[in-house]
Amino acid sequence: MREQAEGGTLFGRKSEPAECSRDVTECDNPIPGSPAAELRDYHAAFNAARTAMALVDRDGRLLAANPALGSLLGADPARLADRRAAELVGLNGDERSRDAYQDVLRGARDRLRRTCRLKSRDGQGMWAEVTVEALRQCDQGVPAAGALLSVEDVTEQRELAARLRHLQMHDPVTRLPNRALFFERLSAALRSPTSGRVGICYLDLDGFKAVNDTLGHAIGDRLLAAVATRLLACVADGGHLAARLGGDEFALLVEESQDTEQLVALADTVLSALQRPFELEGHRLAVSASIGVVERPTAGTSPTCLMQAADTTLYWAKADGKARWTLFDPERNAHRMTRQSLSSTLRQAVERGEFVLEYQPLVALSGGTLRGVEALVRWEHPQFGRLAPNRFIGLAEENGSIVQLGHWVLAESCRRARAWQKDHPDEPLFVSVNVAVRQVWDSDLVTDVAEILDETGLPPELLQLELTESAVMGSAGQPLQTLHALSEMGVRIAIDDFGTGYSNLAYLSRLPVAALKLDGSFVRGFRSQEHPNPADETIVVALVDLAHRLGLTVTAECVENAEQAERLRRIGCDTGQGWFYSRPVAAERISAMLGGH
Repeated sequence: MREQAEGGTLFGRKSEPAECSRDVTECDNPIPGSPAAELRDYHAAFNAARTAMALVDRDGRLLAANPALGSLLGADPARLADRRAAELVGLNGDERSRDAYQDVLRGARDRLRRTCRLKSRDGQGMWAEVTVEALRQCDQGVPAAGALLSVEDVTEQRELAARLRHLQMHDPVTRLPNRALFFERLSAALRSPTSGRVGICYLDLDGFKAVNDTLGHAIGDRLLAAVATRLLACVADGGHLAARLGGDEFALLVEESQDTEQLVALADTVLSALQRPFELEGHRLAVSASIGVVERPTAGTSPTCLMQAADTTLYWAKADGKARWTLFDPERNAHRMTRQSLSSTLRQAVERGEFVLEYQPLVALSGGTLRGVEALVRWEHPQFGRLAPNRFIGLAEENGSIVQLGHWVLAESCRRARAWQKDHPDEPLFVSVNVAVRQVWDSDLVTDVAEILDETGLPPELLQLELTESAVMGSAGQPLQTLHALSEMGVRIAIDDFGTGYSNLAYLSRLPVAALKLDGSFVRGFRSQEHPNPADETIVVALVDLAHRLGLTVTAECVENAEQAERLRRIGCDTGQGWFYSRPVAAERISAMLGGH
């Protein structure tokens, strides 16, 4: 754009004086290509444009507005002259926009684009995309106006985008916010400077799978929608967010939590709301919820950490019996984390040689001679110290490392038993080794045992393998074949903790078992002669008699005093094991016992 000679105008406003003596707009026939012709053409295009536009001077006042802008704002374009452009199109709403706008007017910035909320000609609100472009020095040396302003109505696009976002951020079944919107709100709450604490009730429906499987997904979806309605009622007073995270999992977000009690009260409200049966298409459906409750300060908390804690707490609620809420417990979580740490390092610990064996004597109840020992593994953990089997055997069975660990225990036990045999040939001592079910299924136990016996030179009859009652009762296929193969090899098979599992006595005669180890719960009833438990003694008498009739020996576990030992001897138990005789000790101590020291 150009301003023209002295006395000339730019779309109706006086320009600064220049060399020309009259207004170019007054020229009847401007020369094609001349500044006057260019100005006339620009003027025509400006007025005919369908895009709302205006020229703004360096002070931010409108020099001229085209009809499209007048139509958009419901005003006469001529009356818009000298008005502040920023006020007309909403560029003065925030400091950042104001500063950027001034930079364009000064020429320090080429362009500004903002989406603003304006009033349209009918008085209704509208969304407009406002663009301000700086106008530079023209070729002829005449300075241009400050900027060209253009305004485009984007209301329909914004409304369409809002509808699409709503679809993207909401669950189609329940119409609740979905996982994406939940995490967006959670992240915003954690970043908010005014939100000091935040809380989550993370819930999972108990019994929903049965509804889906028996009545179909259509009824299942209707049930989810009905649950969502009740959850919305639970959070209505507090204005909290209820969301469906997927499947039958929901979450309630308290963005400005007061304290833990507020979250607990909300969880109680949800449990009560879901206790009432749902009537859906003639079906009366009952579900409950397990809820994990987490509440903590926003400082130093991330969405991932918060949801991990909520997920862990939900798991506790289910493990504790379902249909309840459970509050996050740092100590309980620390124990869980310790379990995970132990589980992840078990295999490497075997390779690093962090395990050691202790041996607990099995003593003849009649005579008190040492007959055998049970090998008990310990983990010398570099961080947690010496760990008993109950801290890691279950984990080893879960992740499969029990096969590797069990092979090491078996080999080390046989090596040590062979050393005792060579040092004390007149006092044969068998070693009893616990075998997990996964060792039977996931490894060739028969081959492993044969190779270890061959390598160590230990006679098979000096090795006893202990399996739990639940592991061997009802065994068929590979486990039963394995037990028979080991027995035929000469290895003794013992059932550990007998009397607490299936107790399938009819099946017992079909197993190649040589010994029964009575569970310590029976023996504990023998602690006091003054207050004996007749039922315990009756059961033990029956079990011992049964075992002897089948040609089996009986070991009583957890013998803690002389009274217990004497009563078990009278009943007929063959050997005893427990602290009355010895705690588990190192191999060197067993050697000393054999030597009479």
